Amino acid sequence: MEAAIKAAIASNYQNAGTVEFILDREGNYYFIEMNTRLQVEHPVTEMIAGVDLVKEQLRIAAGLKLGFRQEDIKLDGYAIEVRVNSEDPVQNFMPSTGTIEFFFGPGGFNTRFDTYLFNGVTISPYYDSMLGKIIVKGATRLEAIRKMRRAIEETIIYGINTNLAYQYSILHVGEFIRGDYDTGFIPKYHDEIIEWINQIEETDER
Repeated sequence: MEAAIKAAIASNYQNAGTVEFILDREGNYYFIEMNTRLQVEHPVTEMIAGVDLVKEQLRIAAGLKLGFRQEDIKLDGYAIEVRVNSEDPVQNFMPSTGTIEFFFGPGGFNTRFDTYLFNGVTISPYYDSMLGKIIVKGATRLEAIRKMRRAIEETIIYGINTNLAYQYSILHVGEFIRGDYDTGFIPKYHDEIIEWINQIEETDER
């Protein structure tokens, strides 16, 4: 976080933004890029920092000061976010379009679903495939993982295919649970996850 703050100060940056780094197995981190905007993942920061980033961005645009100081920010807990996309992972993530016949989202303490879905909405092929984002917070990483599993189990979307089963499967892989994974995680486990999804679908059909 200190490196990100230094980068913002050095560039005289005044707005919401995201500084991205990548970490190697030896604990060394390297700068990737800075996105001068809110990103899809911003609710994760909001959950553990207790800050409404959209509100603060609007304050900046209006010429107002931030509603807090850097020393006021205290990170608390662990947050996880999954993107709910209209696609079929079993068919090489082919886009899925149609009408939402029935929708029910997850709820509960420290569980959030940012979405535009409702019964009867048409999912078009002309826009981004993301239907929404499920975000959860727990006191520990394991608690957050368990809470996300429960949130996905509660979510019902009929009428199109989504990647929820794929996300749910990832949450059961040992390396992910331990936090011992890298950028090769998906290529390594993709076939295994697809096989697991197919087995579940075959069981449901019976």
